Amino acid sequence: MDVLTCVCDTTSSLGEGPLWHDSEDSIYWVDIEGRAIHRHRLMNRKTQTFVMPERIGCIARRSRGGLVAGLQTGFAEIDLKHGTVTPIADPEAAQPGNRFNDGKCDAQGRFWAGTMDTSMRSTTGVLYRLDPDGSVHAMDDGYGITNGPAWSPDGTVMYHNDSKARTVYAFDCDPAAGTIANKRVFVELPELDGFPDGLTVDSEGAIWLAHWGGSRVTRFLPNGKIDRVIQMPVSQVTSCAFGGRNLRTLFITTASIGLSEEQLAQEPLAGRLFSVDVDIAGLPANSFAG
Repeated sequence: MDVLTCVCDTTSSLGEGPLWHDSEDSIYWVDIEGRAIHRHRLMNRKTQTFVMPERIGCIARRSRGGLVAGLQTGFAEIDLKHGTVTPIADPEAAQPGNRFNDGKCDAQGRFWAGTMDTSMRSTTGVLYRLDPDGSVHAMDDGYGITNGPAWSPDGTVMYHNDSKARTVYAFDCDPAAGTIANKRVFVELPELDGFPDGLTVDSEGAIWLAHWGGSRVTRFLPNGKIDRVIQMPVSQVTSCAFGGRNLRTLFITTASIGLSEEQLAQEPLAGRLFSVDVDIAGLPANSFAG
């Protein structure tokens, strides 16, 4: 039976984007609406919070140090040590109602991140690819709420969500060229299972999916069949990532935003970061090569 642990006392309004930093023995995650990056060091169990100037949807490590991020106003470099945020590019300057949401790096060091309408009314979300040279490429569009992406171990399949449509898509991916094609439905969640949110892929190619409003994380095999379910003590499960020793700890972010006082009384751990040790290793997080 999976044993869940509440990692620390930090509560996020909209916790998202967990990121394992192996050399620091630390797990990072963001609070989008709280406009913050959190870092928890496992060896001393200390948590630090870094306040951001605006909403921050996702982060990834940069190969030359620091972080790359998707913010309300575009891509940026972040140096937590010096407290600086340096803009890279804003592909949606003409759409102030949009913001970046989820994102990750591929094995070639490109940063993929999607946008969404902050009011969650319009399907103006776009999946972008930020290359190490600073160029930005729109890869897919028409999303209500973008979440993911993540890749198969060999990089030839990419998974990406439209949470609003309750659909996880799979794409054929050319790792060398950074192109995607053959968009198809991988999983559609029924209403009772909530909405597909953040996801990660393990070393066996299975997909671990967080269910917003579904109180669970589900492991799907590459053929779409459910392999296992981790039940959560909170309803708004937002994302997950592997870390820890041998990448066999699954870190799970959650949210407290929008819950009534009655719901918060029933879910006192809403917004916390959780972990669970599993018997399957994850894949190491890729870094941005720019």
